Amino acid sequence: MVNGRFRRRGDAGAQRAATLELFYDLVFVFAITQVSHLILGHLTWSGAGQAAIVLLAVWWSWNYTTWATNELDPETDSVRLLLIALMLGSLLMAIAVPHAFGEHGLLFAVAYLAIQVGRHAFLTFVAADRGSVEREQAGRILVWFLAGGVFWIAGGLVEGGSRAGLWLLALALDYIAPRILFPLPGRPRLAASSWRLATGHFTERFGLVVIAAIGETIILTGATTAERELDAGTVAAFVSAFAGSAALWWLYFTSTRELGERSLDGEASRTGRARDIYTYGHVLIVAGIILTAVGDELVIAHPSDPLGSAQLTAVVAGPALFLLAQLALQWRATRRLGYARLAAIPACAALGLLGGSLPALLVGAALVAVLIAVALHDHAAETRPTR
Repeated sequence: MVNGRFRRRGDAGAQRAATLELFYDLVFVFAITQVSHLILGHLTWSGAGQAAIVLLAVWWSWNYTTWATNELDPETDSVRLLLIALMLGSLLMAIAVPHAFGEHGLLFAVAYLAIQVGRHAFLTFVAADRGSVEREQAGRILVWFLAGGVFWIAGGLVEGGSRAGLWLLALALDYIAPRILFPLPGRPRLAASSWRLATGHFTERFGLVVIAAIGETIILTGATTAERELDAGTVAAFVSAFAGSAALWWLYFTSTRELGERSLDGEASRTGRARDIYTYGHVLIVAGIILTAVGDELVIAHPSDPLGSAQLTAVVAGPALFLLAQLALQWRATRRLGYARLAAIPACAALGLLGGSLPALLVGAALVAVLIAVALHDHAAETRPTR
C-alpha cells in the first residue's frame, strides 16, 4: 500500500482539491493557451495534427498527476516538492509547445518524459511500500513510460514527418497502456479493481480543469477584443463569444459533470468507467473548448467578413466536438444517446457547409444559438415533472 506518510488522511473521497493542486493547474492553463496559439498560427490539417499531438501529451501529463494526487496527500512536504517539480517540467513543456515541431522538439519530449518518469519513480520507490500492489502498479506504469520514452526522445532528435510519426507511436503506447492494464512479461495480470478511487476529489479535479479551459476562452476573447476598435461588429462578436463560453459551462456543469459523478457511485467497474469518462473522454471536452476559443478569436477579428474554408472549419469544429464528446460520455455512462445533441451536431456541420458566404458574426452567433438550445433542452428535461 501507499506509505502512511503520503496517503490522504480522513475521508479522501470527500476532500477538496488542495491549493497546490490549483496552483499546478495554472501551468495547464498556460499550456492550453499555447496550444490555441499553435492552432491559430497553423490553420491547416497538418497544423491541426500537430496541435492534437501536443495537446494529447499535455493532457496525459496532467491526467496522470491527477490520478496520483487522488491518493497522495498534497499537504506533506515530499508530495509538495514532487508537485512543484512537476510544475517546472510542465512549464518547460508548455514553453516548447509553439515550436514543438521545430527547434524545441527535444525540449518538449524531454520535459514530457521527465514529468512522467519522475512522478512514477517517486510513486514506485518512495511512496509505495515494498511488496504492495501500489508499488506493482506504479512500477509497471513506469516501465511503460520508459518504453514509450524511447520514441519520444527519438522523435525529438529528428525533423519533419518522422517526428510526428515517432510521437504518434509514443502516444499510442502511452494511451493504450491503461486499457490493457499495463501488462509485463512474467508478471500476473492486474485487476482494474486494484486501483482505489476517491471519487469526490477525482471528479472535482476534472471539473476544475474544464473551468480552467473555459477560462482560457475568456482570456483569449478579452485579449482579442481589447486589441480591436470597439465598433458594433466587434462588440456583438464579443458578446456572442461570451455567451458561447457561458453555454459551454452550463452544458458541462449541469449535464456532463453530474452524469460522470453518478456513473462512479457503484463499486463494480468504477475504475474502468473513471478511465473511459475522465482519462480518455475529457480530453475531447477540453479539445472542443480550445477549438471554440480559436473560433471566437477568428470571429472577433473579422466579424463582418465571410470566413475562409480553414477558418470556418475551426469555428464550427469547436462546438461540434464539444457536443460530440458529451454524446460519447453520455453513451459510456448510460448506454443512451441524447436526441438534442444528436440533432445539434449535424446542425453545426450544416453551418460549416453553408456558412462560407455568411459574415463570421452570423455563423458564430448561430453556433452559440445551437449550444443554448441544447442547454435549454437539458434544463427542460431536468425540470419536467416525473409521473
